[in-house]
Amino acid sequence: MRISTLGTGNMAHALAAHWVRAGHEVTVGGRDEEKAARLAARIGAAGHGSLARAAGAGDVVLVALPYGVGERVVAALREPLAGKVLLDCCNPVGEGFRLLTEGGPAAARRIAAAAPGARVVKAFNLCHEDVWRLTPPVFDGRPLAVPLCADDDRALDLVRELVRDAGCVPLSAGGLDRAGLLEATAALVIRLWVGEGADAQAMLPPLAASGGAA
Repeated sequence: MRISTLGTGNMAHALAAHWVRAGHEVTVGGRDEEKAARLAARIGAAGHGSLARAAGAGDVVLVALPYGVGERVVAALREPLAGKVLLDCCNPVGEGFRLLTEGGPAAARRIAAAAPGARVVKAFNLCHEDVWRLTPPVFDGRPLAVPLCADDDRALDLVRELVRDAGCVPLSAGGLDRAGLLEATAALVIRLWVGEGADAQAMLPPLAASGGAA
C-alpha cells in the first residue's frame, strides 16, 4: 500500500515506522522538507518531500497535524487528496484538557468538509505516541484495540489493515458522525491519566459483566 504522512512529528514517526516495517511504501511530507528527509531516513521510508508531494503520493494519507492546522492544510491540498483515504489522528484537546470542538463539528468532520472528495477515517487518537511506538502495543497479553469511525467501507478496510500492521486490533465504532465521541473520550481519558494520575481503564467492567451479568 502507498501511504503518506502530512506532518513529521511524533505521531507521524510512531505510526509510519510500523507501516514501513510491514512493507508499505511510505512517503513523509512536511512543511519543513529537511525534517521530512530526516524522519524518512530514520524510519526507512521510501520517499519524502513537501506536503503537496506527500498528498499526491499516498493512497492513504495520515493527517498528523495539530487541530486546526490539519484542516487548513487539507483544504489547500483538496485536489491531490481527491479520492484518497485521509486518516485523522488528531485530538482537539486544549488547555485544561478542554475539548476544543464542544458545540461544533468534530475535528474529523472538519477535515472531511475541507476535502470533500476524500474519504476520512478517525483512528489512533486515544493514546500517547509512546504507546504507538511499542512493537507491538500489547498489555497483559491483550493487543490494544483501535476504534475507527468512517462512512466508507473500502476506506475502513484499508485502515483496518494498517491497524493490524501496528500490532493492534481494529474496532468498528460507527460512522464519521460518531467521531466526536472518540474525540470527547480522548479529552476525558487524557484528563484522568495526565491531570489526575488515575487509571482510566478501571472505570470499565470486563466484557462479560458489561451487560449486567455478575
